[in-house]
Amino acid sequence: MRTQPDKEESMGIAVGVSHLSSRAVALGARAQQQQTRAYPKGTGGSGGQQELIRSGVVRAIPPRDAASALQAQGFRLLDVRPAWEWEKARVVGSLHVPVFVEDTDGGPITLLKKWVHFGYVGLWTGQCLTTINERFLPQVEEVVPDKEDKLLVACGEGLRSMIAVRILHEGGYKNLGWLAGGFNRSGDGDFAEMEGSTKLQYATVGGVSYFFLQLLLFLQVLGKGN
Repeated sequence: MRTQPDKEESMGIAVGVSHLSSRAVALGARAQQQQTRAYPKGTGGSGGQQELIRSGVVRAIPPRDAASALQAQGFRLLDVRPAWEWEKARVVGSLHVPVFVEDTDGGPITLLKKWVHFGYVGLWTGQCLTTINERFLPQVEEVVPDKEDKLLVACGEGLRSMIAVRILHEGGYKNLGWLAGGFNRSGDGDFAEMEGSTKLQYATVGGVSYFFLQLLLFLQVLGKGN
């Protein structure tokens, strides 16, 4: 009687882990993209943010080059993810100022948005409905008062951090880097030291999909032990 999966089943489990995590991350990114369409006043919309990166005013840094940027080039890592993602996994020594925060407005329109959001994305991914953090710039100024400092701005998928670099650039920060693709594209060895309950690239995964992911990861480990 078999008690462990065979090689073929193990490969299927690995594929399942990859598909589930990718699906959850994609749904989370889609929700974040929808929520970030209403840009804060003065940011100029997504076109301006992308132009900063295309022109090289803001340097795009892939996760595989992040360690070099942080250790050898003098960048400091600014994590702009919401608190619930940061608590799951984070880079030791990074700064944390969320550019989006949970929308706590109790008005009927917001409540309707939350209901739709929960049914469409929240139940599956665990993502909360968010709104722009109106105090983002002053909060960054509190922890990084010198606007000549080099900041590598990062989020889960690269969308929210793109908005953050625009706000920071217009606020006077000129030595900015953007983590291309976000933490979701990072590998296990891209950052020197991590802390939290999960891998950095899985921090955007929550809700029902998180429990499925944990089950598949367990089965994957079981398969490797066979």
